[in-house]
Amino acid sequence: MNEGEYQKRLSSISLGGLRYFNSAGSTNDEALKWASEGASDLSLVISDEQTAGRGRSGRKWYTPPGSALAFSLILRPSPDEIKHPARITGLGALALVDSLLSLGLFPRIKWPNDVLINGRKVAGILVESDWVGNNLKACVLGIGVNVLKASTPSSESINFPATCIEVELEHPLDRIELLKGILSALFIWRNKIGRDEFIRTWENSLAFRGQQVKVLTDSLPPIIGELVGLEPNGNLQIRRLDGILHLVQFGEIHLRPAL
Repeated sequence: MNEGEYQKRLSSISLGGLRYFNSAGSTNDEALKWASEGASDLSLVISDEQTAGRGRSGRKWYTPPGSALAFSLILRPSPDEIKHPARITGLGALALVDSLLSLGLFPRIKWPNDVLINGRKVAGILVESDWVGNNLKACVLGIGVNVLKASTPSSESINFPATCIEVELEHPLDRIELLKGILSALFIWRNKIGRDEFIRTWENSLAFRGQQVKVLTDSLPPIIGELVGLEPNGNLQIRRLDGILHLVQFGEIHLRPAL
């Protein structure tokens, strides 16, 4: 694949611009740089390979050439997005869920930023922002999807089981068609980001909802309880074993089934 093919096949999508790389360190880094240079809303960075892709807290995201989908979308925030910045992660998650549902798969969102199929991680989301003083100038929504078999990392290199779309569908999938589906769903959900419907749908798509889970952080004792749902700001509601509702904020957390 090359930039011309992406330009041609994404021509029906209203993008602010497109930059394609055969190989890049990180699409988020390229998008943040482009945003600081004045890139338009909905400008898209795609790379066939990432040599320094990352997830939360700088953890490495595996993106071998020719097999995964790695892209970052620049968003010039609307008033609703400035009011609800944490919902940008939910925006990426809901777009992934809708696009995978359209393929006949049954994805779930592992809060805050992973998407699972059959309990295994198939995609991750990383949102980073460009601030000037106290003003949010741009959000970069980075998404990585394991598409073909070669994109699935080895079990020794990860801390949560992984899968890919090819394995789950039992046949290969065209990466540009998947990208078109994700972007189309994202544009629809972006128009709803300030509505209650957005949080309700995000909440209804959560993995482990109604189940006992364990929340691990780097600095606090584990929290064990029932995953209840979401606050309007996107924080996670956990009903602890003592019956008290505990709110888990975005940050460095690990969510796991309790058993």
